[in-house]
Amino acid sequence: MTTTEPRPATDDPRPAPVVRTTAGAVRGRTEEGLAVYRGIPFAAPPVGEARFMAPRPAHAWDGVRDAYAFGPPPPQDLGNLGGPGLIDVPEGDEWLTVNVWTPEPDRGARRPVMVWIYGGAYKLGHAGSPGYDARHLAADGDVVVVSLNYRVGMEGFAFIEGAPANRGLLDQVAALEWVRDNIEAFGGDPGQVTVFGESAGAGSIASLLAMPRAAGLFRRVVAQSVPGTFFSDALARDIGAALAAEVGLRPTVADLATIPPRELTSAGESLSGKMAGYTDRWGQAAPTVTPFSPVVDGEVLPVTPWQALAAGAAKDVDLLVGHNRDEYRLFVAMAGQLGQISEERATAALRLFAPGPDGERAYRTAFPDASPGELFERVQTDWLFGMPSLHLAEAQRAGGGRAHVYELTWPAPGNGGALGACHGLDIPLLFGTYGADLGALLFAGTEPSAEAEALSSRFRSSWTAFARTGDPGWPAYEETERLVQVLDAEPAVRAYPEETSRRLWEGHDFSALPLL
Repeated sequence: MTTTEPRPATDDPRPAPVVRTTAGAVRGRTEEGLAVYRGIPFAAPPVGEARFMAPRPAHAWDGVRDAYAFGPPPPQDLGNLGGPGLIDVPEGDEWLTVNVWTPEPDRGARRPVMVWIYGGAYKLGHAGSPGYDARHLAADGDVVVVSLNYRVGMEGFAFIEGAPANRGLLDQVAALEWVRDNIEAFGGDPGQVTVFGESAGAGSIASLLAMPRAAGLFRRVVAQSVPGTFFSDALARDIGAALAAEVGLRPTVADLATIPPRELTSAGESLSGKMAGYTDRWGQAAPTVTPFSPVVDGEVLPVTPWQALAAGAAKDVDLLVGHNRDEYRLFVAMAGQLGQISEERATAALRLFAPGPDGERAYRTAFPDASPGELFERVQTDWLFGMPSLHLAEAQRAGGGRAHVYELTWPAPGNGGALGACHGLDIPLLFGTYGADLGALLFAGTEPSAEAEALSSRFRSSWTAFARTGDPGWPAYEETERLVQVLDAEPAVRAYPEETSRRLWEGHDFSALPLL
């Protein structure tokens, strides 16, 4: 799929059966043997009096609503939505919508349900992006797939006085409540819900595991490349004040509501370019160039996911978690800095991100032959995604639950393989959308090889098997053998490959980032 417009069915142009939801009836389309429903509201538009508030119930409608087109993306920098063919992005304020791909909208089918939460640094994202087309996943796995929009950036995650924290996470809870109340009519089993997501989507899922409001809404989770960035309340307040100052206002509902939602995105865009200058106040958060993350506010998100899981908060939820070997290389490449990292920059990164008072020396000793660029990448891959993902599995184990772990080591074929197994590569492999969004860069417009197709099929079969049974096809992680699924041209189950990094981070506490 190369556009946000619904792709006409080539084999069956008939409308899909009408399905009645709690707010009204919807009619989808039959596409390649699936019934597809797009743009169904799960909450009311968060504008006017509802702006910056927790999501409110969707407005009911009479008659049958055509569910043919994706709902509009939440306010964000639309230039960053990117990707070949992403055109005609719908407009409007009905951002909070879900989309459903189902083999059969039959109440008696009761198929496993997989709910996708997109990433995008908590400031970007749209469930209608072509890279998230779920047709292959739904058809190959015989599952019902749901995707959802949630508020990002200023609307969803900025600290604003008079507004609840983590509004984007509250949107996700509302969408999962919609799934609980409606998915049976689409052929899904509300008792067999798996939430899956990547990057900020995985960070959102880790948050949901720790949120009392989300308890009981899902049975399993798949967290792909969990970011370790969670803000303390003090840090979120300070960043919130800086965001509001970018538009000359105070961080209050009354002040910020004077600027239309799609114009207020300028605050985050402007501050992102200046964040590196705030290292003395914001520490490790500053170089991430995203002023948005879940906030450990003590209410919506009481503690970090690692604390919550270690205390047993999700011991009854099956967890599949993992990361890619070369996560941070994508960001180096997108900055045009591959092969250009100086010794000075590597030293600064090691001093800022390596754990412990002697982290720089420990890394240099552990990786004695690494170049400055390799050290720069390694420590940030470990800090931002690798070790947070592994530690989530270890916290789940400590709390009495089970976790399965994977690592993707297959290199992206684009750019002669220079990007390695970088951040985001798992998305086109999972969805089979090689030419869309980030996949266009990682596969460089080439036809996927038989090797890529086989690995893509392996992703879908493992993920859907996990959604159906809680077993992706390899042993659960434990602290003696540390067996994980290594996803490569020849997938294999073996001891966790990043043992050197694991030892460097052993015992590290991924706590909420402080205000310095």
